[in-house]
This record gives sequence, C-alpha cells and structure tokens, in this order.
Amino acid sequence: MAAMDNSGAEKKRVVVVGGGVAGSFLARSLQFSAHVVLIDQKEYFEITWGSLRAMVEPSFAGRMVINHSDYLSNVQIIASTAANVTDSEVFTADGQSFAYDYLVIATGHNDSFPRTRPERLSHYEAEFEKIKSASSILIVGGGPTGVELAGEIAVDFPEKKLTIVHRGTRLLEFVGSKASQKTLDWLISKKVEVLLDQSVNLDGITDGVYQTSKGETITADCHFLCTGKPVGSSWLTETTLKDSLDTRGRLMVDEHLRVRGHNNVFGIGDITDIKEMKQGYIAQQHAQVAAKNLKLLLKGGKESKLAKYKSSFEVALISLGRKEGVAQFPLVTISGCIPGKIKSGDLFVGKTRKELGLKPDI
Repeated sequence: MAAMDNSGAEKKRVVVVGGGVAGSFLARSLQFSAHVVLIDQKEYFEITWGSLRAMVEPSFAGRMVINHSDYLSNVQIIASTAANVTDSEVFTADGQSFAYDYLVIATGHNDSFPRTRPERLSHYEAEFEKIKSASSILIVGGGPTGVELAGEIAVDFPEKKLTIVHRGTRLLEFVGSKASQKTLDWLISKKVEVLLDQSVNLDGITDGVYQTSKGETITADCHFLCTGKPVGSSWLTETTLKDSLDTRGRLMVDEHLRVRGHNNVFGIGDITDIKEMKQGYIAQQHAQVAAKNLKLLLKGGKESKLAKYKSSFEVALISLGRKEGVAQFPLVTISGCIPGKIKSGDLFVGKTRKELGLKPDI
C-alpha cells in the first residue's frame, strides 16, 4: 500500500542505494518526508572509522555495528545488492524492483561484508584471534587503514613484530609530507618496520615467507591487506547512468550534488567526482546538502533555491593507538596527545551514535 502524507496525498518515493555513511545519514534525514527505500548489501550500518579498534578489542564492534532498523524506524530496508537502474526503477540482484521519484546513489567503494550483524561481530572476533595468536604480522598498504591498524596493534600488542609494506614513496599520500613523516617517526619509535616503494606478491607465500618487489623477504605468521578499494560504480556501467561516470568510474555531480544529466538523481559520498579527501565527515556533509535539496524538491520548491555543496577546509586525523595521533589542519600539522584526545580515545563512535539518535553506549 502506498504511503500517504498528512494531506492524504501519496508520498513521493526516494530510493537510496548504499548504506554506508552518506546513504544511511541521508535515509535517516528523509525518513519522514518521503517513502524511503534503502537498498544495501548488509542489514547494518557500520561506523567504519572504529573498525580497526574492533580488531584489537572486538567488544568495541558492538557499539559501531548497528542494524539499520535501529535508527531507521520509517524506512523500507532491502538487504540486497543493486544490479540495474532505469529512468524510473532500481532492480536488485535477487529480482526485486523499486520505482522511484528520486534516486540517490551512495555506493562508495567496492567491499564485501557479511550480510548480518552477528556475522560481522564474529568477523571481528576472528580478526582479533588472528592478531592475538600471531607473533609476527605483515600489513600490506601504508594508507590510513594500514597505518591505523599498525598503530592499534603496536599499542595493544607491543611484543608483536610488525612490518608495513607500501608501494608509495611515503606513507599516507593523501596528506602532506609533514604528516607522513610524523607518522613514520611514530611507527619507527614503536619498532614497526616500514618498507616503502615496494609491493608484496600475496600469491607466492611459502611457509609464512613473503617476497617484495625489490627481492626482500619478510617472515610473518599472517598478513592484512589494507590497500585501497575500487569505486563502487561497476554496476552502473550498463545502466541509464553510464554516461554520467567519468573515466575513473566516479559519478559526475553538479554543485547541488545532482548527477549530471539527471535532475532527479543525486550522487553522494566517495562515489562522486568531487576533488576532495574521501572521508566520513565529508560524506556526512554530502548527505546534509542532498537531504536539504530533496526536501525542497519533495515540497515542490523552486530549483533556484537548491543548496550548493561547497568543500570545507580539509582536516585529516590519523589515530595512532588509543592516546596519540597525527592531525593535519590547513595551516599546521601536529602529532602526539592532542590529536589523540580529539580522535583516538573513542574514535567518534559515541558522537556518531548520537547523530543517529542512539545512546552513545549500548
């Protein structure tokens, strides 16, 4: 049965594809303004900036893995993968179809997740046991994920032999060289071995021995792959939105976050072609602007009143264990306990839960 608004008119239909930061926050903002459908491959939202803490403290995952139904009381949640989109409908991999008046694409980066919350919590338990039982660990990738995982392990398990191999010439290439150097200095102080400008052949592992592209050998009981994920747009390449993808597979959006060439389709989060850091707080800003614009359009407002998205000044916060970190602000880069106080203690998990209308703690 169609949802009705207070005047008895049928509510407009908004389909949101992707239940990461951008899609989940937008669905929550619109849930009482339209008939909202959220299509996501999993049944839960994950506060991803807390995930590396959960690998060394699996109980932490209980607060950051949240069933969509816990904060989306008025949204139709479809745990499936979007497979196709036309000018009026979205089709899922399991054969369902959903008509839309407005569509929001928020599929971020390709990643595989278990479908249910209990399965995800079990995954973190297994990762913790993998770390706990190993005496030597290899981390492949020196971006934010690899660096922060190394920080968590180095602080909680200082007896482990840790090695990072990164194909770039410096760690954290998305930030400035000062932040990279401060991070490297911290890791070295924790006896983490860092090998730069090298890659590892993960197909040729023999008895825990790994070969690097420069011929070095690394012995490790286990490894974690922390390299970047491709943009989550491959499912769009044969759809009505195919001509709105740039050469790197990102959705081209205008200043209002509408997909170019499609006035009733929005693109938000990491999938967009906006030249800025791809971070959680920026995805939340996308969701706020898109929600404001959709509410205006849902009420029949003038397009001339649409809000424009403007990139704010960019801040990068890298946590290094539980009490320290590196922060890059527009004019200064600092390291140590002050960035640690900003992020590293709770990793913004309590704050994010409150923004979803939940208690900071379970």
